Amino acid sequence: MDDQLIEELVLANHILFAQGVVDAFGHVSVRSAADPNRFWLTWAVAPALVQKSDVLSFDLDGNTPDAAGRELYSERFIHAEVYRSRPDVMGVVHSHSPAIIPFTVTGVGLRPVWHMSAFLEGSVSLFDTQDTAGDTDLLIKTPVLGAALATALGDATVALMRGHGNVVVGRSVREAVSRAIYTEANAKLQAESQRLSARVTFLTPGEAKLMNAYTRPDVRRQWDLWVRELSE
Repeated sequence: MDDQLIEELVLANHILFAQGVVDAFGHVSVRSAADPNRFWLTWAVAPALVQKSDVLSFDLDGNTPDAAGRELYSERFIHAEVYRSRPDVMGVVHSHSPAIIPFTVTGVGLRPVWHMSAFLEGSVSLFDTQDTAGDTDLLIKTPVLGAALATALGDATVALMRGHGNVVVGRSVREAVSRAIYTEANAKLQAESQRLSARVTFLTPGEAKLMNAYTRPDVRRQWDLWVRELSE
């Protein structure tokens, strides 16, 4: 089962790059099916370049026996602490997706403007490293900061990170990828809508609940398309 998850993790990295959510930076992980206290994440390689041999197994302290001298992501503690605090989470994406950044520094809330981002309704939190550690480089490089971020995320789907990016979680790595892509797209649409008018009609909580009930965690249709596009 983990072999399939590792293959999906490789595809997840490539899809996130192809869809403009990550560039040379950003990372995605998947919880092990064999051991829920471990997760799969690559060493510090650009997502577009990821191969199966780059994937390493980590415990919930962010440790791996497989580094073999390779540089690890300094922010692996994002993944470790989210998995520790959220047993329901099976996939985590951290990115610096550009359209998100204004929503991390302006006090304007990120809310769903279309049905594809219904998961955002009432499920977006904000994390600021200042609250935990004062002046830092904004990177989540310690278990303490990772735990603080996981606390800020709570039971939400997305945690915005002030001046940095965001963390998106899902019931599968496929769903986490899909949500990361549609979070970025919603941010663009919301910003454009609010430029056009101060009165924007967002999804109602009832509409979002119905759409979320319809959405399957395997997100088969968009996943199959994104995988196909990688080969074109």
